[in-house]
Amino acid sequence: MIEFKNINKTYYISKRQAGLGNAMKALFSREYESVHALNDVSFNIQDGEMVGYIGPNGAGKSTTIKIMCGVLTPDSGECIINSRTPWKDRVSHVREIGVVFGQRSQLWWDVPIIDSFDLVRDMYNIDKNQYKNNLDELSHLLDLKEILKTPARSLSLGQRMRCEIAASLLHNPKILFLDEPTIGLDAVSKIAVRQFIKKLNAEHGTTVILTTHDMQDIEALTERVLLIGKGRILLDGNLEELKKHVSESKTLVIKYNGKVPKICAGMILTEVKEGQLVIALDPSVLQVSDAIAYLAAQTELLDVSVSGITAEEMVATLYKEYRI
Repeated sequence: MIEFKNINKTYYISKRQAGLGNAMKALFSREYESVHALNDVSFNIQDGEMVGYIGPNGAGKSTTIKIMCGVLTPDSGECIINSRTPWKDRVSHVREIGVVFGQRSQLWWDVPIIDSFDLVRDMYNIDKNQYKNNLDELSHLLDLKEILKTPARSLSLGQRMRCEIAASLLHNPKILFLDEPTIGLDAVSKIAVRQFIKKLNAEHGTTVILTTHDMQDIEALTERVLLIGKGRILLDGNLEELKKHVSESKTLVIKYNGKVPKICAGMILTEVKEGQLVIALDPSVLQVSDAIAYLAAQTELLDVSVSGITAEEMVATLYKEYRI
């Protein structure tokens, strides 16, 4: 279990004007600006949960992750993960966590992937039989067998990211921190990574904390979302509930054969094409089933699709609402 209680973290950044003269002055007297990265942040995450941690750049996501990993010490507050304080008991703590940063690599650049994996084995002192079993399972699930003897520098981004995930899981961590795990990946690689993470959570009960700007990752993997902005937790809730909080409107796309159907109260026509209409529907005025029945009574419906607000639209609306 992860308990994050009243955490505060402030950075002090030195600033100066351009020019040699100002550079000389800064040697003797510097001006500092304080940046409150985290301001009284609190939340709990249960074992086996998959949580999306979202917010704009500079909101405090990376600082939160670094504190939970034990890399940073907060100014005040308490963080307890599996009965340990991460920055006070780092050796024991890191044995139970795995971390993947989409823009930073833990693989040795010029050596084969299997050598990097062997180094991870030695770092975590993994039992040989356990290491072999984990390596075989991860190689099979992430399709790594053909690239284990290839240097990291020779791999595509998608191949390297799969290897990064495997490296973070060789020691059977209880918690997996994923920071932009699908950044720059093609559609096939993204789907493969998402399916693997879901299977890992379902079969091993691994707790997953996902920070990303890709809302499709959030929708595919998580049910709970934490929204942080300006160093504060602004929202904490179920993804579908947050969508309803932002908008309950439904989008109805119909393809028809015959005369153009008329709309009624609760419907707003947003797009008209030959043989197709896109309608914004207010469920509080007219239920989806009643709307479809109303349209079907007027013309032959060839196809009907119903969708709600997307995660991207939800997040954009929340950013505007909270002015972040």
